[in-house]
Amino acid sequence: MRKGAKAAVVGSVFAVMVGGAGYGAFNIVNALDGGGSGGGGAGGGDEPVAVKSGPPGGAEVKDVSGRFFGAWEKGQAAVAARLTDNAAKAEPLLTSYGRAAHITGVKITPGAAVGDSVPYTVRATVSYDGTSKPLAYSSRLTVVRGLTTGKALVDWQPSVVHPGLKDMDDTLVTGEAAAPPIEAVDRDGVVLTKEKYPSLGPILDQLRAKYGDAAGGTAGIELAVRHAAPDTADTPLLTLAEGKAGKLPTTLSAGVQAAAEKAVRKYPESSVVAVKPSTGEVLAVANHRTDGWNAAFLGEVAPGSTMKIISAATLIDNGLTTASGPAPCPPSAVSESQTFQNIKGMTPNENATLSESFARSCNTAFVKFADEVKVDSLTDEAADRFGIGLDWQTGIPSFDGSVPAAGGPDTAAGLIGQGKVQMNPLNMASVTATAMTGAFRQPVIVPLSLDDREPARARGLSSSTVQQLRSMMNRTATSGTAAEVMAGLGGRIGAKTGSAEVDGQAKSDSWFTGYRDDVAAAAMTQDGGHGVDASGPIVAEVLRAG
Repeated sequence: MRKGAKAAVVGSVFAVMVGGAGYGAFNIVNALDGGGSGGGGAGGGDEPVAVKSGPPGGAEVKDVSGRFFGAWEKGQAAVAARLTDNAAKAEPLLTSYGRAAHITGVKITPGAAVGDSVPYTVRATVSYDGTSKPLAYSSRLTVVRGLTTGKALVDWQPSVVHPGLKDMDDTLVTGEAAAPPIEAVDRDGVVLTKEKYPSLGPILDQLRAKYGDAAGGTAGIELAVRHAAPDTADTPLLTLAEGKAGKLPTTLSAGVQAAAEKAVRKYPESSVVAVKPSTGEVLAVANHRTDGWNAAFLGEVAPGSTMKIISAATLIDNGLTTASGPAPCPPSAVSESQTFQNIKGMTPNENATLSESFARSCNTAFVKFADEVKVDSLTDEAADRFGIGLDWQTGIPSFDGSVPAAGGPDTAAGLIGQGKVQMNPLNMASVTATAMTGAFRQPVIVPLSLDDREPARARGLSSSTVQQLRSMMNRTATSGTAAEVMAGLGGRIGAKTGSAEVDGQAKSDSWFTGYRDDVAAAAMTQDGGHGVDASGPIVAEVLRAG
């Protein structure tokens, strides 16, 4: 769902190359040590030099990590950098550690190595403008074999310096905070903190960066991570001098947020968003991800069969069928020479209605309409009726969905939420809210009146289309694919399940969206399987709290 996949692939290739040689083996290659003067051997000729390969041994791990820690403690950035496999990136960050971050008195205590991995704790002092505070944290490094030199080297990652550094160009800075602190409160005045609601950490940082001045606070002095990624606010690590916090109202609900936090913790790489359909206000946003990224608002992935809400509306609004009209569900369907299948075990029904095919999540029923819809029909429906792809002004950065006009087999794929269609839980929660009320109300996490933002606008749905969508979603929630997950929820309910195939994943992404009275929620779990396997229980728990 985010940048970094290419780096991971390169890392995998590297591991294969090193591991394939076998432990303790030797390759005969020309010396390519950057410190040489032409790549020749010791005698200055062109004789090949034996270069050790295979994983570093315990003694090597201890030696190179010890020398690296020693140079780091002494502030010898260039020396420490040369002990890594990326000195060009390591030296500036290690230099800024003492200069821009004003960190001194560094004492590093390594723990017991586990193979090529060494855990350690760092204790130091941060001093700025006459104020000092102690700093303590833990991290870990890995020792690898240099491919060309054969030397044992520290595998350079910014997290070696501090675990809060994620991107290769992130850095640490100490000084006056980029923005005054805020005291964010929910819709009932309850204070929201990252300690109580961990998922809100990055979001509160973004709100602080954008609204800190407007909220009336004054900046303090702090050590912070300055992120290289665009639209990513500084992450405070240590406060040296307190600023004055300004109060910032949000649309969030502390109770729904707590339920969302608890729900996503049960499933790795999960995200969920809840909105209030009658207003568009975001009630909760939670992520459980190893990278700490707000995938709930910023993700860009295929939504699978949850997209069939928009697809069904497209078929209805273009006069191709109705909820009670025909939508046959054959075992397979072909569009532009590409064959599409249903999930394993689905019984075909050539006499199915759109309502039945929707509730059972029959792919082939929708694919069969690919030749009848225009290339841009789905795109127009998504934008004009549901507000997808418009410039949303939520109050923090968001990806607002994408349903590009695509011909060929991508038209059929788009109808079932695959191909080039990209969404996130925020988008699908909004789609569900629009399907339930008929009106597109652009989601917001802080009131529009706070800074006079102009929201995105779409014309919404006719009352007839809304009635049919709600009927189909209610059928899905009570007797279709979502029935087991939604069981026990009272009031007006509706849902849609989904799963999206992703290249390179063992299982599909799990998607689920649903509503209960005036709460709509959507969730996605990467590599989570079917919609009811992971995302369904998340959404049900949030709806129950709402």
